[in-house]
Amino acid sequence: MRVIIHPQKGTYKILFLENHSVRGIGFADLSETAKGVRPVQYRLRWGSRKQFRNTPTRDFIASLRKSEVFLTRRDDLFEEFLSDFQIPFAGVDLCRICLLEERITPLNPATAVRYRSSESICPECAKRELRRELAHMGRIGRQAMSHMEALIQKYRDVDKVLASIQPEEIRMSQTLFDRLEAHPVQHTARLEELPLPRNFVDASGVDTLMPAQQMAVDAGLLFGKDLLVVSATASGKTFIGEMAGLKNLIEGRGQMIFLVPLVALAVQKYQRFLERYGGITGVGILIGKSRINLPENRPVGDRNTGAPIVVATYEGIDHLIRSGKKLRKVGTVVIDEVQMLEDSDRGHRLDGLIARLKYLAPKAQFLYLSATIGLPKILAQKLDATLVRYDDRPVPLERYLLFLEHKQKIPTIKRLCEEEFRHVSSKGFHGQTIVFTHSRARCHVIADALGPKYGVYHAGLTSQERRTAESLFLSGKLKAVVTTAALGAGVDFPASQVIFDSLAMGISWLSVQEFNQMAGRAGRPDYHDLGKVVILAEPGASYARGSAQTEEEVAMRLLKGEMEEVAPEHDLEQSSEEYVANAVVCGGNEQDLGRITATMVGTMEPVLPVLLDRGLVRKSEGRIELSELARIMAEHFIGVERLTDIQSLIRKTDDPITILTELECGSGDEDRDKKEKKKKKRR
Repeated sequence: MRVIIHPQKGTYKILFLENHSVRGIGFADLSETAKGVRPVQYRLRWGSRKQFRNTPTRDFIASLRKSEVFLTRRDDLFEEFLSDFQIPFAGVDLCRICLLEERITPLNPATAVRYRSSESICPECAKRELRRELAHMGRIGRQAMSHMEALIQKYRDVDKVLASIQPEEIRMSQTLFDRLEAHPVQHTARLEELPLPRNFVDASGVDTLMPAQQMAVDAGLLFGKDLLVVSATASGKTFIGEMAGLKNLIEGRGQMIFLVPLVALAVQKYQRFLERYGGITGVGILIGKSRINLPENRPVGDRNTGAPIVVATYEGIDHLIRSGKKLRKVGTVVIDEVQMLEDSDRGHRLDGLIARLKYLAPKAQFLYLSATIGLPKILAQKLDATLVRYDDRPVPLERYLLFLEHKQKIPTIKRLCEEEFRHVSSKGFHGQTIVFTHSRARCHVIADALGPKYGVYHAGLTSQERRTAESLFLSGKLKAVVTTAALGAGVDFPASQVIFDSLAMGISWLSVQEFNQMAGRAGRPDYHDLGKVVILAEPGASYARGSAQTEEEVAMRLLKGEMEEVAPEHDLEQSSEEYVANAVVCGGNEQDLGRITATMVGTMEPVLPVLLDRGLVRKSEGRIELSELARIMAEHFIGVERLTDIQSLIRKTDDPITILTELECGSGDEDRDKKEKKKKKRR
């Protein structure tokens, strides 16, 4: 038999073991007497008995003489007692918490976990203590708990792991999820060594190619090859488009059309091209026109669609061709942020636009740019393009995960932004932050709470307000800008740190692709030495009723998730809108219409029978003839279901404000349900 002696305050707990199982439990008190240290009280419970019985102390001494004796820690009084009776003993390192629950767990130095700064416990007890401490934060998802338990194994320190959920004590090194290293230095060509026009080389301001640019050149960029370029933010994708576009333009193959998803991004690209190439060619911009005539809403540049270089939003150029207008000779089409094909609102329009541009400009070189594409090889095949994939980052990226209660988020954001701004990179720039949140209202709540030198940026601001925010950020006068997740693929803010206040876009959780796109905005090689991404996850939080996932569970899915194939499925509303737009472009030629539709990446619903049935189109000798309503559908970006809603409302009222209100409010819940279903299907 083995006996374990565990000194406690004023007494000693005695555990009797047979075959590693506890057979009996006792408590003994010792006292110094004239004869030496002796037991003065001994209580024992044996087997299945529940009551302790007072037992003669001689029985205690006899039991010790017959057993192997182990002390869980040094104790002078008990050691003197054992020495007086010539009872040999040895030390043993056991988990104290297990002992309290009458379990015997030896501590292995390789796996023992530090607890409360003063002792070590076994890994299982460490996990139980962690769960107990986390209980006050509400429901913790299985994946999030697994992550915290993995941190226990990694750091072997309960206090250290708990610090990641106590903002006032957070040390960022303790909340590091992973680190993505920067690429090694590679040899790349000088611009003057390439077959590029001399006036372009002089105007570009670029001396040597970046690695992704070199890969594009090696893949046939300067010889007219269509390319899908997938590489990290700030790896030089825009200049890939500039090299091909300006070469094709100067050598007489036609104008360059550079397409982006957002007005603000179009303005940035327009100003970039005007500054670089305005001295050698014309630059135009095509964006949506405001119906309100205010100074801040007036055009920012030349809206000449016939300019040699045209920067446009997707809808800007699409409206032009949906209206039946012709393009001039096009040499290059650059589609920036092509991952927008997966966007639930606008993906079908980008898909249709690419197919229509291919039909209208069959000899043009098409370049598709993105920082985040799932299974890009498959998308490249669908686009009939050569894949150029560069997985390395220009600067290393560290990703951090913090579990916080909602009320702790803004103070934590403030502290992280202030610390980042105090840091100055080797390039001489202060660290600046982009804070992503789920709504415009939340943007203002956060920015107001953070105070001066913090700005907001979202689509609800005027163009002048947005340009002011951009200018202040670029000049280093803002420590952070708080923006919506909807602008994650948008404006070029050179931030060193990205903080996620929430992991939702509106009421829908972010996809892995959306998250990676937004996270990738941290760290720019010309500004920073390191990029940081910080997720502030609130356990149990959700942004929609009935959501099956909570924020900390979503955080783990996004950090560990793989992006899926770009394979959009266009519903009846979307398919009918694209069908009539395609018909406008090809003049209703049924054979050409089928050819345009076949080049789309997504799958279309069979809409022709529906359009015929409702009298919106008719077939006539190999042609699809559009009614006036169908042409209105094409020009105004509406499908057959939306058209039906409008017709129904017109029969009820002739007030346009009432009609618009009903359309926006009445269909809002239904649209949200459709978007959520699509996202769940993709996941």
